[in-house]
Amino acid sequence: MASTNQSPKYKEAELKFLNAKTNGEKLVFLEEMIRECPKHKSSEKMLANLKTRYIKLKEKIEAVKKVSRGSSKQGIKKEDIQIVIVGKTRSGKSELLKALTNATPKISESEFEKFTTKKPIIGIMNYSGISIQIIENPSIESEYYDKGLSNSADILLILFNNFSDLDFIDKNTSKINGKKLYVFNSFSESENNLRKVEARLQSMKYNFVVINPKTGFGFGELKSKILQNSGKIRVFTKQPGKEKSEKPVILNENSSVKDVAEKILHGFSEKIKETKIWGPSSKFAGQKVGLTHVLKDLDLVEFKMR
Repeated sequence: MASTNQSPKYKEAELKFLNAKTNGEKLVFLEEMIRECPKHKSSEKMLANLKTRYIKLKEKIEAVKKVSRGSSKQGIKKEDIQIVIVGKTRSGKSELLKALTNATPKISESEFEKFTTKKPIIGIMNYSGISIQIIENPSIESEYYDKGLSNSADILLILFNNFSDLDFIDKNTSKINGKKLYVFNSFSESENNLRKVEARLQSMKYNFVVINPKTGFGFGELKSKILQNSGKIRVFTKQPGKEKSEKPVILNENSSVKDVAEKILHGFSEKIKETKIWGPSSKFAGQKVGLTHVLKDLDLVEFKMR
């Protein structure tokens, strides 16, 4: 792209454009080049070319976003608990997904390779008898990042290995509805530095975990916190004289006995004659309760039919 007789600011923007790693960055520097390009007759053709290039690049970015949104909406069915990993490039998102789930994402082997993940990758983590859906969102600063996917999550795992990345991530997730769990990837930190990291995160009042995917450090705490922060409860069910269910019913916090019945089968609550409960929400074992009784995590509910 010729830059004859252009101002230093234009040349600086052009250099940034040529070195840009993403289309989003290129678009920003093209805007700057258009602003700095002289507005006289001899530069009319050059300015027109810049504007045409800007329009084409913007259309390309929008097309990528549309494909990304379409693929995620069609291919990702939200499970009872959905976790989305968010972070900048090279923060270790793919390594974390692989360590937690059955997914096998492509992991960059070069420190210079960026934006390896170009679409959301899904994995399932089995923990405490339940299946938790964990999704790696493409890097938050790339054009492949799916904002809608992050918005639908029960928890955002904000993964970072550099405190300087947090301002950018926080700014771009400030309107997210789900809970946030900050995960510091400590793969290159010494034990002494880890204590400083933890102290800093505590002073920032973040809900956080420090992990190392290579050694497994912090993974027990991470899994436990995922469940604690999910806003969900596990409720087991049984029929009179039979064993309790192997897998729990997953419900939102403050759900009632009726909610359990309706999740099992629509209209099921109308067929219930009597309900007994055992567990944290009961005053005593086998307490008889009504359909409006609010349940707690790990309760056991027995239904007797009409």
